[in-house]
Amino acid sequence: PGDEEGTTTTSTITTTTVTTLQGPAPCNRTLAGPEGWLVSPEPAGVTYDGSLDCTYTISVYPGYGVELKVKNISLAEGETLTVESTGGLEPNLLANESFLLRGQIIRSPANLLTLRFQSPRPPSPGSYHFHYQAYLLSCPFPARPAFGEVSVSSLHPGGDARFRCSTGYQLQGARRLICRNATRPFWSAREPLCLAACGGVVRNATVGRIVSPGFPGNYSNNLTCHWLLEAPDGHRLHLHFEKVSLAEDDDRFGSGAPPVYDSYEVEYLPIEGLLSTGRHFFVELTTDSSGAAAGMALRYEAFEQGHCYEPFVKYGNFTASDPRYPVGTTVEFSCDPGYTLEQGSTIIECVDPNDPQWNETEPACRAVCSGELTDTAGVVLSPNWPEAYGKGQDCIWGLHVEEDKRIMLDVRVLRLGSGDMLTFYDGDDLTARILGQYTGARGRFKLYASTADVTVQFQSDPGAGAFAYRQGFVIHFSEVPRNDTCPELPDIANGWKTSSQPELLHGTVVTFHCYPGFQLTGTDLLMCHWDLTWSGDLPSCERVTTCRDPGDAEHSRRVVSNPKFPVGATVQYVCDKGYVLAGAGTLTCHDRAAGGPKWSDRLPKCIRELAVAKAVPSGTTLEGTNVAIAVFLPVLVVALLIGALQLPLAGSHPYDHITVESAFDNPTYETGDTREYEVSI
Repeated sequence: PGDEEGTTTTSTITTTTVTTLQGPAPCNRTLAGPEGWLVSPEPAGVTYDGSLDCTYTISVYPGYGVELKVKNISLAEGETLTVESTGGLEPNLLANESFLLRGQIIRSPANLLTLRFQSPRPPSPGSYHFHYQAYLLSCPFPARPAFGEVSVSSLHPGGDARFRCSTGYQLQGARRLICRNATRPFWSAREPLCLAACGGVVRNATVGRIVSPGFPGNYSNNLTCHWLLEAPDGHRLHLHFEKVSLAEDDDRFGSGAPPVYDSYEVEYLPIEGLLSTGRHFFVELTTDSSGAAAGMALRYEAFEQGHCYEPFVKYGNFTASDPRYPVGTTVEFSCDPGYTLEQGSTIIECVDPNDPQWNETEPACRAVCSGELTDTAGVVLSPNWPEAYGKGQDCIWGLHVEEDKRIMLDVRVLRLGSGDMLTFYDGDDLTARILGQYTGARGRFKLYASTADVTVQFQSDPGAGAFAYRQGFVIHFSEVPRNDTCPELPDIANGWKTSSQPELLHGTVVTFHCYPGFQLTGTDLLMCHWDLTWSGDLPSCERVTTCRDPGDAEHSRRVVSNPKFPVGATVQYVCDKGYVLAGAGTLTCHDRAAGGPKWSDRLPKCIRELAVAKAVPSGTTLEGTNVAIAVFLPVLVVALLIGALQLPLAGSHPYDHITVESAFDNPTYETGDTREYEVSI
């Protein structure tokens, strides 16, 4: 047994490939170690007389899982291969032959993995080849508690997760969890909860919050909750009412001893909050057995003697001239997008050195019903967001951007009652075209107006019960380019473009041109279609690297060194029999620094030989006076004959019609109409 175990752990390939061992299950093996190979019991293509039922178990250290990679697999019809994680209480199927492909990686969430191969008497069994290795397991990510946060140092064994609650809530459970090492790593305890406690004592209170049990949900019946707030020495406390919602019966909220506020005696809330006379505040909440509501949320701040308390505005921000708020400090308030400042001044000042206090109450930021918005981007919120909107409301918002733009609406939240309606108009009043009309709940979507104005109307059902009112809506809007022009076309390298009109409206034609030495690839004209797309792709200007075909000379043939006429190419012209060449017999394609390549000369011509030239004996050289006699004497005779016949050509030289070829600096050869007269004698 010891030898067999040694064979298994030191040479896994040997134990999985040898098929000559006798026994009822010759291919059953247990593989251990951090890494190894697993191959089929017999190579494919070799006939195996009998069925196969192979089971492999791969085991790694606790706290590690098994990663299996498919190197190769080829199974015959009817064969099965399954991979299961067996480290837990119940086997967990990870893959079978239908999903096993070459290169696929399978991970077991435990330290044991079982692979089973079955072949029902095949003439040639299939083959497979796997590589396995251990990988470090981890704990699942802990759930974040409602009204709290969680931070994790590591999900592997030894790592920890730390929890904390938002202001006003208390942690119920362990503040720190540790990931324990096991076959499947686990956290040392369950995730804690953040609950609003029914009362408590807050020592050394500086800035914080107390909320009723269950907030923002309803509180329970028959509660009696007491909170004691104690500020540091030399400080007093200020209470700010974020929200107070009590049942109409005998539920009661009070503060102070003797009371500075009692909801049972006073129907309204002091919007300026409450100030303590000393360093303590005592808060009491009592509820009866007949009703329930959302309860309360109070914010407290401690402030020094001789200073004002720190201001607060929900759904907004403020800037202060002095963060310690001594006398003379000014504070300016602003609201978050979608909210409007109400019931207070935008700027307040700390006054009265004898009894420092703010000269105005802090304003409130509320999502209001209706408004005119002229910013390039903004937010429209349902009335009283994020609280429920009221019934029987009819709100209208006007959105306006620059005239040459249009508006994009991004509806991020839409949860309305079945009898409520949200309508978008493509214009500045309710007679414009309707962009969309919605009720109930819907996921995020976008709308595009065709103009610079949009009107939003919200109507809530005046007769619906409280259950019909949901959260409301959140709409972000921004200006975008108008939709009646094609997109701007970029400039092209080594060229320029011209447009038929300044704005790229439908029907506009853009023409592209290239600089000298470059030629256009693609179309030179693009038109803006009615669907605001261009008629084709953007062209380009490519450098010219060849000369144009110089053409054929009449009564000649030509010899071309390269038919594409690149720089350096030559074209040689050879006149037909009976014709002589006038001009350069060989043209060469030259490159130029400015402009494209050009030919070294103009196209030559082949003209008919004169009879007198033909009469010259072959091999005889005509020089000097002989040339003059051979050429001009016959001409003189012809002239006398013509004069005698009184022809219109009298007095004209017989060679005047021959054009003399000269060098020129035009990159393109141009031909003109030339009349030629042939004279033979």
